[in-house]
Amino acid sequence: MKLGIVGLPNVGKSTLFNAITQAGAESANYPFCTIEPNVGIVAVPDERLDVLAKMYNPQKVTNAVIEFVDIAGLVKGASRGEGLGNKFLSHIREVDAIVHVVRCFDDSNIIHVEGSVDPVRDVETINLELIFADLEMAEKRLDKTRKMMKSGEKKYKIEAEFLERLVAHLEGGNPARTLEISEDDQDIVKEIDLLTLKPVLYAANVGEDDFLNGIENNDFVNRLEALAEAEGAEVMPISAKIEEDIAGLDPDEKGEYMEELGITESGLDRLVKKSYKLLGLISYLTAGEPEVRAWTITNGTKAPQAAGKIHTDFEKGFIRAEVVHYNDLIACGTYAAAREKGLVRSEGKEYVMNDGDIVLFRFNV
Repeated sequence: MKLGIVGLPNVGKSTLFNAITQAGAESANYPFCTIEPNVGIVAVPDERLDVLAKMYNPQKVTNAVIEFVDIAGLVKGASRGEGLGNKFLSHIREVDAIVHVVRCFDDSNIIHVEGSVDPVRDVETINLELIFADLEMAEKRLDKTRKMMKSGEKKYKIEAEFLERLVAHLEGGNPARTLEISEDDQDIVKEIDLLTLKPVLYAANVGEDDFLNGIENNDFVNRLEALAEAEGAEVMPISAKIEEDIAGLDPDEKGEYMEELGITESGLDRLVKKSYKLLGLISYLTAGEPEVRAWTITNGTKAPQAAGKIHTDFEKGFIRAEVVHYNDLIACGTYAAAREKGLVRSEGKEYVMNDGDIVLFRFNV
């Protein structure tokens, strides 16, 4: 899973990136300090792996991973190549989802590229640039399709009708993700590679006091939430400064500091959970003496395709999956006890995987 962290210059996105990845991307109080996208590979926090490691005493423990990409800030006109627009648009095409960092605090010491703090305006600035880029792609595809209609094939007429609806939607200043797209039109959409179709999570970067004492009275966040609700997106309040402070501590000190602040989860933990939900992802587990490991799959994945995540031979030669849910295994104490109670099941090719399934795949090549 690859998440692109975007936002206008100086909204705190590189500070947040540094904190959650500890990758050390440069952070400075001026636009475009992040010119090439910085990439951080982060292990997905999963306490289930720690519990299984104590049970199996494996040679290694492997978490699922998320790739965070800190993408350079953009300004108005990015879709026309202004600022770092072309680089911004090319890098954002490569991510699965967008974490849009929006500044929701006042601080006269931190320059805002627009001269004032206005989260709705900031979101619309980036959204419009992405919409303009999508509009150009959609119009080019529509021109091509109209020419192909001369062949008389019905499929081109159907495609043109959809593209006309898409163009009108984008021209209205609406992202593609708010357009109703039928199953029949999905193949067309995939070929166009629309930027505004990517799922978005708005990270509302608030001041330390607001984050710790409650954001109910933060008008910036309230306005951002109203905008997000209108487009079916979600807002996650976060303090990049607090996350930066937590990231700079030793592991033992982190817990104490978070307890002192009254924080039960780090920003990374919350961001990972929200991102998994955003992309419809779950994790299944494998456990044994060689390795305890988490594997990321799309919710609704069947057993053979889940097996293919480990190795293509597992999917090709799939026979069955021996499955016990994590909660059942922990309640029983051992795999043998879970089997005795009938909680280890033998599942076939049509079995749909669940989050927390612990699986042993049987296959033959």
